[in-house]
Amino acid sequence: MAPLPLRSSCSVPVVKSLLLKGFCFFGLVSALVVCSTLPARAAAPPTSENAYCGKGNVAQFGAKDGVAELPKACYYTALDGTPSPGKQIRVSAKADLAAAIEHAKCGDTLLLPAGTSFDVTALPSKKCDDQHYITVRTDTPDSKLPSEGTRISPAWGGVASLPGRPPFAQPPGGPAKLLATIIVRRPSGAAVGDHVRFIGIEWTTTPDTDISRIATAEHGDHIIFDRNWFHPAEGKEVGHGVGVFDGAHMVAVINSYINGLNCIARTGKCTDATGVGGGKGDEPISTLKIYNNFIESAGENILFGGSAATQVPTDIEIRRNHLFRPMLWKEGEPGYTPTASGQPYIVKNNFELKSAIRVLFEANLLENTWGGFSQTGYSILLTPKSQGNQCPICRVNDVTIRFNRIRNVAGVLQIANAFAKTGGSAADGGRYSIHDLFADNLHDKDYKGGGTFLILVSWQPPIHDLQIDHVTAFVTGKLLAVLNPGAKLANFTLTNSVFSVGAERPVASAGGGPESCAGKSQGLGSEAVLQACFDPYKFEKNLIISERGSFPKGNFVVGSPEAAGIRDLKDAVSKDPRLCHAKGPGCPKVSPGAGAASDGRDLGADIDAVEAAIAGVE
Repeated sequence: MAPLPLRSSCSVPVVKSLLLKGFCFFGLVSALVVCSTLPARAAAPPTSENAYCGKGNVAQFGAKDGVAELPKACYYTALDGTPSPGKQIRVSAKADLAAAIEHAKCGDTLLLPAGTSFDVTALPSKKCDDQHYITVRTDTPDSKLPSEGTRISPAWGGVASLPGRPPFAQPPGGPAKLLATIIVRRPSGAAVGDHVRFIGIEWTTTPDTDISRIATAEHGDHIIFDRNWFHPAEGKEVGHGVGVFDGAHMVAVINSYINGLNCIARTGKCTDATGVGGGKGDEPISTLKIYNNFIESAGENILFGGSAATQVPTDIEIRRNHLFRPMLWKEGEPGYTPTASGQPYIVKNNFELKSAIRVLFEANLLENTWGGFSQTGYSILLTPKSQGNQCPICRVNDVTIRFNRIRNVAGVLQIANAFAKTGGSAADGGRYSIHDLFADNLHDKDYKGGGTFLILVSWQPPIHDLQIDHVTAFVTGKLLAVLNPGAKLANFTLTNSVFSVGAERPVASAGGGPESCAGKSQGLGSEAVLQACFDPYKFEKNLIISERGSFPKGNFVVGSPEAAGIRDLKDAVSKDPRLCHAKGPGCPKVSPGAGAASDGRDLGADIDAVEAAIAGVE
């Protein structure tokens, strides 16, 4: 699989002296030009905001990545493509913001005084066009805001730091109230209209009303949240950040910071907090962009599907986001403070799709997921579902997951086509391309999970076309757990990867009893399970660290990280998971996986490409 161009394997640095094996030397008196014989590497993906979208919303994703079709539509979100050429109108601190927008003309810019607040239930739809956006922004000059394409933080709202969160960027001169504030007073979220761009806005909720969502793009068209800060009022239980449903089209959340969303009730109005997501409704939802955000939520950081719908969200770009939740929310961790009700925060996963078509999930950092509620701490879920039998057309198809980093979770991937609790099934689930993914610091019992790389559950409809290639994952449990009581699943591929596993049976049953494909075969070893569960399948050219179990021929199986030739790996955590090409510091031997992939690369994820992809995301 080569979704992006390969870099040349030959580099030409000029150095004074090198004495390493495997290099071609061209002698000079004081310098050497060195041509490496190391294998080619995957090109790191582009990192800019509109890397895959040309001006005029011209999609440049390419056609396919492996088995998955890439998005066909995009949203160009640069300022030069979303102009507001009209007047600049200063809005007084006591004005009605909805009325101010109503009286403005398409193309105008509304300047809201920094440090002031505006109560909002819904903002009017103006039916503007692509050349005349209404911009709603703080009156803080651009020179004091993060530059275009750069993430904002709560420091621009006057908050220097947040407990348990990573340090964030600061304005010149330190924290200051440089944002204008919108206080949401509509329980289902402030509706935001069309052809509108919000810059430098703090969104929060009123402390005296139960609010379930902060902002909603329902029936909205061409909406950009750019350098915004979303959070609930202090101490308030708010379940959702930005909702994208009921006909939302061309919606972008970019360069923003979302925090504090959590639910603490096992039943009732708030059981499943989500940072960004949606999918509900009868009108098409399409062309969505979630780029360069810090997104914190207890339930799911990003979720699409899970509601009654007669349509499926399509063409979704999710890139360079930090999906996070503080460890302060986990019982037993230092600093954990019980909630007012005494109930723990309800935690599920980082990223979940229950209904979506053509999704690119690239260059994201995902961390801190544990079980104990209705899920068991997997980071990524591809789980099409007809929730409550109210979405039989729901499906998850054509999902590309590449150049991502996962850490401190109870499981990596859960892929499941399962029945709803009421018995209905979704329409389809398959065509998933997953590559250049690096996961470590897996937990099991202490995170109320299994520490598994992939659990694959196929009831109805059957999962199909799953391609996993060039992955590096150091897990404490199983490599693969399968539940499939039906016909063998078609087109399963797991190749060119590096794993450490801890389970006695690395490839085994995920339940279902003897009727499931792995139920009777797991005692015969990994190859027996693969033959019983998949046809056709490919499981080869993987470097597997395992002291137990057996694997098919064509894989490299070793008993220790030292034998695998991994530079740094201890207790399923790695500071440097690259493979050794020569003996030296940190490298007791050459790795059997060096240059051994079917494409001539090293086995496992291209760590250089992953690190370049997520540089600056944290």
